[in-house]
Order: sequence, then C-alpha cells, then structure tokens
Amino acid sequence: MERVVITGIGAVNAIGNTKEEYWDALATGKNGIGPITYFDASEHRTQIAGEVKNFQAEAYMDRRSASRLPLFIQYALAASIMAHEDADLELDKVDPYRAGVQIGSGIGGIGVLEDNAKTLAEKGVKRVSPFLVPYMIINMAAGRVSIHFSLKGPNSSSVTACASANHSIGDSFRIIQRGEADVMFTGGTESAITPLAFAGFCSMRAMSERNDAPERASRPFTKDRDGFVMGDGAGVLILESLSHAKKRGAHIYAEIIGYGMTSDAHDMVSPPENGEGAAKAMEFALQDAELPLDAVDYINAHGTSTPIGDVAETNAIKTLFGEHAYKIPVSSTKSMIGHLLGAAGAVELIACLGGMEKGYLPPTINYDMPDEACDLDYVPNKSRDAKIEVALSNAFGFGGHNTSIAIRKFSG
Repeated sequence: MERVVITGIGAVNAIGNTKEEYWDALATGKNGIGPITYFDASEHRTQIAGEVKNFQAEAYMDRRSASRLPLFIQYALAASIMAHEDADLELDKVDPYRAGVQIGSGIGGIGVLEDNAKTLAEKGVKRVSPFLVPYMIINMAAGRVSIHFSLKGPNSSSVTACASANHSIGDSFRIIQRGEADVMFTGGTESAITPLAFAGFCSMRAMSERNDAPERASRPFTKDRDGFVMGDGAGVLILESLSHAKKRGAHIYAEIIGYGMTSDAHDMVSPPENGEGAAKAMEFALQDAELPLDAVDYINAHGTSTPIGDVAETNAIKTLFGEHAYKIPVSSTKSMIGHLLGAAGAVELIACLGGMEKGYLPPTINYDMPDEACDLDYVPNKSRDAKIEVALSNAFGFGGHNTSIAIRKFSG
C-alpha cells in the first residue's frame, strides 16, 4: 500500500486565521472564547463561544461569493486555499482525476436553513431563496473546493457529528493508501454559532453557562467543568502519497500511519463511562500503525469539558495504556478554541502537527481544579517543550462514533 504524508495545512479558528497564527497562539495558551457577537444571545442559557475574528473572505474569493456563501463553505474554501499554497502544489501537473476532496461537517449550513424558515413563515413560499438547498447541504463545502481547484477525483463528505473531520481525514488516508488518488484535500468545517443550533444545545444543557467568565468556560478535565463551549472555523490538510510528494520535492510535515474507528453502540449522546469504544479506536489506530503502546509521545484528546465525556476519555486512555498512561502527555486544545464540532478533528490534528514542527506540547488551559476521576498529565496551563515523534488525535461524536488518527514525524 502507498504511504501517506501531510504536505499542506490551512486553518481558521478563534485564535488564528492562518496556520502560523494558530500555532503561535497554541504555544502561548491564548484564549479565543468570548461573548457572542453574531446574534443576540441574551435569552440563551449560554451566551459565549469561540467565534472566528477578523476573517477576510475577500482575500480568498470574489466579492459576490464572499457576500453569498455561508460561512461553513467560506471557511473550508479559505483553509483549502491556504493549504494549497502551503503545499506549493502545482495542480496543473496533477491528473485531475487523481486529486480529490473529502471535507466533513457536523451541521453544515444550519444558518441558511434558519434564515429561510423565517422567510417562509413571514413572507411566504415564493420568497424562499433558490440557494437554500445548495447552501445548506453539508457536501457543498467539498463540492465548492473541488470546483475552485478543478479536482475531479474522489469527492465526499463525512457527517458523523464531532467525528466528521477525523472520518474525512481517515477515509482520505485510505483512498490514497489504496492507490485511488495521489492528492486529497481533507478536513472539516463548521459555522454552527447560530440561534437555533445554540437553542438546541442549550436545551440539552450540554454547553457551559459561565457567561460571566467566558475566558475560563472551556475547562477540560477540571473538577468544576460544566459543559463544552462551541467554536467556529475549519481545518484542511493536503494529503499525498509519499511517492508523489517526494517526486515533486514537497515539504512533508508528518506521515499518517494509523486510523481507527469504532461505535459505542450505547447511547445517542453519552459515551459509556469506561470509554471502551474510544479505547478500541486508539488501539486499532496503533495496530494499523504497527506501533507498540509506549511509542506514543502525545495525545490530543477530544476533551470537550463535559462532565461525562472527559471521564470516559480518561478511562479509555488508562484502559488501553495501563500504567503507561500516566507517562503520556494528554491535552485538549478545545480549552483555547472551543469545540468546532465537525471541524474539531482537523484543527486538532493541525495542533499536533504544530507541536511536532515547533517542538512543544499544546497546553490545556484553565486547569486549576484537578478532578480525581481525571488524573493524567493534561499539560496544565502552559505549553511544554518536547520532542513529538508519534501523536494520536482523538475525535468522538454523538451517535457513538469514535475515531483516532496516528501520525509520525517524517524522517525519510
């Protein structure tokens, strides 16, 4: 099978609109959570989020597209353009049927649906936008990227809630492994900070209600955590077969060496407390990579800051790694950017790549009240100098979807 490497990175989130901004912000423990400005959230239980700031859509697309396209497509397109430039990839030299796109999202264009439902109720059926369907459906992010770059190979979208990006990356990895493509643009995108989406999560009591202290609201693994904080943005990676990347002399960030996925088959929204499915996903990723447990230098946790989820993931790590679990640094970058739902896996894998490239462990900020049920090394509050050779990046989604991706620093 083909070996698969990462050669391009594009990122948009609450603490950075480029790869460099994002990596620098992670290293300094920057917090991107604040009061919602996208809409009036005064009647919502949760009034805080990790909004994207100072995003300039016209830097990546024409003015008409910038004014019409929903944000989840804008973010995906911007991140893809950044990844393409970062990879220094000359697509005119690539067979277009050997280059594809797989970009996932959990919710897609829910804001478009909200706006048009309101239009239908207030102004009637004839005023509903003809763009409702193409701007609402999740696969249109991948479709728009393929149109922009004239990529005619495999094109798809994974929709598995908060595991969507990891499934998209893992499936793209498999496509190249099998020899079905040489290049894949892959990752996830999300823009779910909308009145309806927030109302739904608030009704579930799933999100933090620390509205008076937004910068301290995302608190993974702490004793007094009270729910996740939503974030917006996108992460896109360019994957290539090793032979293709070497032939063109590409800079290689890392090699994807393993991919594991399982289902909890337990509950629609809650994982089992023992984290069995998550443990198996990590185990399968390492089996795929043909690596022993003690080869892992860092785990970027799903770590959402929910009471049940953080315990389940901690238990999963301890179940798989045993006593060695206490020697593995584990952190949640959601403490800084919030939870990007379907885009989470992509921006968090990019965080792992930043740690590999720059030589640091991203911290879990706001870690000031240890929980006896969460007793691992969570890289509290400050980044730590470290050499990362192998990392795991976890993403789990409603419905019981568990994914883990293993990467290794490329050395030839």
